[in-house]
Amino acid sequence: MLKIVECVPNFSEGRDLAKIKQITEVVEATEGVKLLDVDPGKDTNRTVVTFVGEPDQVLEAAFQAIKRASEVLDMRTHKGAHARMGATDVCPFVPVSGITMEECAELARKLGKRVGEELGIPVYLYEAAASTPERENLANIRAGEYEGLPEKLKDPKWKPDFGPAEFNAKAGATVIGAREFLIAYNINLNTRDTKVAKEIAFTIREKGRLKRDANGKIVKDEKGKKLRVPGKFKHCKAVGWYMEDFGRAQVSMNLTNFKITPPHIVFDECCRLATELGARVTGSELVGLIPLDALKEAGTYYLKKQGKTTAVPESELIHIAVLSMGLGDLYPFEKEKKVIEYQLDRKNDLTSMRIDDFADLLSTDSPAPGGGSVASLSGSLSSALSAMVAALTFDKKGYENVKDKMEEAGVRAQQLKEEFIRDVDRDTDAFNKIMAAMKLPKKSDEEKAARNKAIEDATKEATLVPFGVLKRSKEAAEL
Repeated sequence: MLKIVECVPNFSEGRDLAKIKQITEVVEATEGVKLLDVDPGKDTNRTVVTFVGEPDQVLEAAFQAIKRASEVLDMRTHKGAHARMGATDVCPFVPVSGITMEECAELARKLGKRVGEELGIPVYLYEAAASTPERENLANIRAGEYEGLPEKLKDPKWKPDFGPAEFNAKAGATVIGAREFLIAYNINLNTRDTKVAKEIAFTIREKGRLKRDANGKIVKDEKGKKLRVPGKFKHCKAVGWYMEDFGRAQVSMNLTNFKITPPHIVFDECCRLATELGARVTGSELVGLIPLDALKEAGTYYLKKQGKTTAVPESELIHIAVLSMGLGDLYPFEKEKKVIEYQLDRKNDLTSMRIDDFADLLSTDSPAPGGGSVASLSGSLSSALSAMVAALTFDKKGYENVKDKMEEAGVRAQQLKEEFIRDVDRDTDAFNKIMAAMKLPKKSDEEKAARNKAIEDATKEATLVPFGVLKRSKEAAEL
């Protein structure tokens, strides 16, 4: 599976867009990285930048962005409403697909080490990459902000994880870490009454609501602290509000860990609560992007509720999720713009070509695509046929005793189909990297060494891709 990671650095500049442009230019110049969003704020004097790609490329883009920020921004003149301690204030890595949180934490450590050593900026690690429990919380690290750094750096307790324990007046300090993907998700109601939306929000959000007695008075503990009744879902922040443009109330949420609290589970609960309150959920809205896995899980969930096979193509899982959750309620849902993995799709991939065009390209004197890509395509077609047979058998009368077996085989066949199809391009890309490495200069000893290393690395990759195809082919044949 392709490894995709998101990076969301926050820079301490939100008013001078020319400076922000200088930073985002180095991100866009990094091969294999897609810049998704640039969100400047004048009051906060802060800009949130979002980009995605494969781990090594994203790591390089993050370093170059931090380096450029240290060159064009000066914390000595920075003022803004948002807490901050550096030119690049915080830089989290977020796992999107095919990559674990620990791998993202390791990316954070690698980046922190490089920033500290090469740029001389004090670096603290937070959340999943934190070196101590106290440093997991960003607010703890950022306490005292930029102005408090000179004294903070003198305290052995706050020695940076990387870089010098010395005040960098121009760049400040940077916090680097790893966290889960945040999904901004809203539930639409068939009422203008915000009380309904707020009641649902209080019930579902993690922090719940203030505890009240039979007379409606807020209950406090012996120390005078207000008590709360916790809500239903962890990692869920929610409020209720009215949307003037659409003439309806809405439950607005941030889901900070969709693996624990998936959007579709929250959606169904909101439907139940709305019905109890005499209202109705008309659909929902995604603000920003969503990982593909979240939609695939939703599609799988609703197909299972229907008693249908879940061994269907990825596109069908997304279709079912969009229909079931009413994601097109306010405006058409465009998966190409909303699914983060689809932001990285290249239009000139071999797999996006017509069959006759692919065959024509294959027949030319170009060495790639070649046998590896054809083998991958053959594996994908073989797995697709296995998935077809499993789907046809799933609901067939007289075959009820193998229904579970067909479901299991069909799901795996769909997975293999997708893995094979990705290798059609990966095989050709890997071969092209060997060709590119062969063309590197080789005049000096240093150039020769660099060229040999590049050829070796590219050859390893070009070997591993068909090796993976070979291993999966055995499994595909046994389905």
